[in-house]
Amino acid sequence: MKLSDFDFDLPQSLIAQHPSPNRTDSRLLVKNDKFIDSHFSQLGSFLKPKDLLILNDTKVIPARLFGHKDSGGKVEVLIERLIDEFSALVMIKSSRSPKVGSFIILENDSQFQVTEKKDGIYHINFKTGSILETLNEIGHIPLPPYIDRDDSKEDAKRYQTVYAKNDGAVAAPTAGLHFDDELLSNLEKQGINHAFVTLHVGAGTFQPVKVDDIKNHKMHSEQYEIDPKTVDKIKHTKASGGRIVAVGTTAVRTLESASTGGELISQKGDTDIFIYPGFNFQLVDAMITNFHLPKSSLLMLVSAFIGFEEMHQTYQHAINKEYRFFSYGDAMLLERRSG
Repeated sequence: MKLSDFDFDLPQSLIAQHPSPNRTDSRLLVKNDKFIDSHFSQLGSFLKPKDLLILNDTKVIPARLFGHKDSGGKVEVLIERLIDEFSALVMIKSSRSPKVGSFIILENDSQFQVTEKKDGIYHINFKTGSILETLNEIGHIPLPPYIDRDDSKEDAKRYQTVYAKNDGAVAAPTAGLHFDDELLSNLEKQGINHAFVTLHVGAGTFQPVKVDDIKNHKMHSEQYEIDPKTVDKIKHTKASGGRIVAVGTTAVRTLESASTGGELISQKGDTDIFIYPGFNFQLVDAMITNFHLPKSSLLMLVSAFIGFEEMHQTYQHAINKEYRFFSYGDAMLLERRSG
């Protein structure tokens, strides 16, 4: 399939610039054998007892930093991946690329050294304090490029799920932003439980697919983990006739990465899994997800999940009904196409 097959016209007015007043206020488009226009607060009406929600508990770090090179030029730094307490992979935006061996001085006078550059990504080592200490002091929430404003105190709370736990993401698993503690509690009372996986979303999630033949696209590698407790819950759910409902494309990619051998096992590692039409899903029965960018790998995943024509029909319905798109936008509940 060609990249142009995944294009669509989206009015700029539908790109959400701020979150809804309350998390569950967002709208919910349910797609099964027909379209149902609802609200996220009503999610329980469309799930079944014994269903298991799989949530990504990664925590967004304030990964954007500002400073200057030791030679004087201004720089903007985006942490792509934490390696350990003092080193990371980063993207650096400046008028001239910093040289390997040079230092970057940040707003609080802490500094790091550029030790390596490969494929536009820099390896850095912090020389004054740990990375997370520095980020928590002067870092900014790395809002997506289509949100045309500076980050605010509101974003520190709302560009984060209520169950975020493990530091490491530079982009939010946005389908989870619609949940609050009350909704999760109410779902449990209905017999709809949840379990957690971790996938640290990298900045590559915003990188466009550039190859015309989508099969040649290469995903950025991201760290993931699924523990024995979650594996047991999933196996019990399947055995009792319940459905696995992945909350977000990151949960889908984690589950399908952990079951590529045909059997789900607890594991920790890296994944660059690319899901596009023709993919054979092993585990996921339904998915909650936001509306994604044209020509994005996430849109291709949705197309693989519900069907190519169904994907275009769903997005056209959402545009006609003026749903809000992207990270702070509305959500869909999708059932996997059978066969």
